[in-house]
Amino acid sequence: MRVNGIAYRTIWRPRDGCVAFIDQHLLPHRFRIEEVHTVEALAEAIRTMRIRGAIALGAAAAYGMELAAAHASDSELRTALAHAAELLIQTRPTAVNIAWAVRTILTAVAGAETAQELRDRLRSAVDALIEAEVERCRRIGEHGAAVLERLFQQQGQAPLQILTHCNAGWLGCVDYGTALSPIYLAAERGLPLHVWVSETRPRNQGAALTAWELQQSGIPYTVIVDSACGSLLQQGKVDIALVGADRITRRGDTANKIGTYPKAVLCRFHGVPFYVAAPSSSFDPECADAADIPIEERSPDEVHTVSGLCGDRYTTVRITPEGAHAWNPSFDITPAEFITGFITEYGVFPATEEGVGELLAAADACC
Repeated sequence: MRVNGIAYRTIWRPRDGCVAFIDQHLLPHRFRIEEVHTVEALAEAIRTMRIRGAIALGAAAAYGMELAAAHASDSELRTALAHAAELLIQTRPTAVNIAWAVRTILTAVAGAETAQELRDRLRSAVDALIEAEVERCRRIGEHGAAVLERLFQQQGQAPLQILTHCNAGWLGCVDYGTALSPIYLAAERGLPLHVWVSETRPRNQGAALTAWELQQSGIPYTVIVDSACGSLLQQGKVDIALVGADRITRRGDTANKIGTYPKAVLCRFHGVPFYVAAPSSSFDPECADAADIPIEERSPDEVHTVSGLCGDRYTTVRITPEGAHAWNPSFDITPAEFITGFITEYGVFPATEEGVGELLAAADACC
């Protein structure tokens, strides 16, 4: 994607032993590229959400494994990778893409007989994982754009009104995005559309990141507070909802940024299709249903405070009384029955155990 006309990815390797990424903390007010040189520094960037988004986290984990190897001697290489794997998986426990990426890299290097062969395999596996994720997001965009085009033809309404939640664009991936990828491709094809951007408290990824992405792409949008979504749907101003996912179970229950579940319930009540756009790497066959998904709880400080630009200074202010208690789950679970379908790189699948099985079989057949 482009920032001020210049092509960027969210995270990349500028040179050996270094990983660069767009610092999402400072957006939309400041565009800054940060570089890290150790897996510990990368893990901290993940924990503090300077890197965030399911696919971007998987990509970061792959690069983190490479950083661990870059700073390890040949004799300590496998120990360093094992340590890095444990460190990275613990950073954000709900996001399945981190564990998936780590397992993918460890599997790729498992049979290496020498340290140099292991390093070569590691580099190739990281590059293959990153490029495959970019292609998956592009294909999600293709299948999702077809859904939007069909809906537009059925309704004959211009522009098509789309509701989003959190940020599932290229900033949360490596390129293209998941839930925003269909929007970008549909807009490129000339489909008239407008995006309702839910702010997504407490970290405001919608208001800060999704709005910034859409603005950079010249796509019409309006930011709304989370609690306005029900009124928006009640007034018939939404044609379709598109959201991403951090983990999807075999049954089709989906973990996504907190606030997704009530939108799905409201969409069901008002007869609005609610789609989850995610790559096959976000489906966890080891999770039978919602009870198997660990829900990350983050610091209550994120609820107590808001951050933004004050004049030319980026600052944080407190909005709750001193001594107030706060609960801050980072994700909620949307049961499969509230999801119209999954938009994936292999096509659109029903949000059922059979539909997830078909998707996983398609993914296995392509591996």
